[in-house]
Amino acid sequence: MKSDISSDISAAERLATRYAEPSDDNIRELVYAFYDRVRADALIGPVFEKKLVGRWDEHLPKMCVFWGSLVLGAKQYRGNVQQAHMPLEGLEPRHFSRWLYLFLDTVESRYEPVAAIRFMEPALRIAQSLQLSKFGWDYPIPAEQQALLERIAPRRRPRDDDAAEHARPRGEPFPAKIIGKSRDD
Repeated sequence: MKSDISSDISAAERLATRYAEPSDDNIRELVYAFYDRVRADALIGPVFEKKLVGRWDEHLPKMCVFWGSLVLGAKQYRGNVQQAHMPLEGLEPRHFSRWLYLFLDTVESRYEPVAAIRFMEPALRIAQSLQLSKFGWDYPIPAEQQALLERIAPRRRPRDDDAAEHARPRGEPFPAKIIGKSRDD
C-alpha cells in the first residue's frame, strides 16, 4: 500500500529491508516506532499524551502483546479494546483517520506487503468498530476507509453458479441438509 505523504517516514527507513514475516522482535520495533510518531503528531499526540502521561512505559509493552496476539496468534492479550477507548473525550472522526494513516504508513514501511496486510486488516476493522461504538451505529464509516478495507481484505463474493449451488431451501437454517433419520422414520 502506498502512502499519500511519504515525507512522514524517512527515505532511509523506506529503503531499509522490510520484514517478510512478523515476529515478537519486529512487532516491538513497529509499536515503538508508531507511538514515537503518535507522540510527535500535532493532532493525535495530545489526545494520547493526556491519557497516558507518566504511563507510556506501561502502555507500550501492552501494545506489543496486543499486536502479537492479533498478528502472531499468541493469545496473550487480556483486555477490552472498546472499554479502554470509551473514556477518551473529544475523539472525532479525524483522529481515527490520522491514527490509521500513521499506523498503516508505519506498517507499510517496515513489512513486505503480504506481512503488512496481517496488521492492516485488523487495524481497519478495529478502527471501524471503535468508530461505530463511539459515534453510533448510524455513523457512516468514511468511504476512503471502507475502500482501504475492501482493497486489503475483499469480501468473498460467490459466483453466480456457486450462489445457486449453495442456496438454502426456504426454511432450511443450515448451509447443508442434515443427513440421518428423522423421528418420523
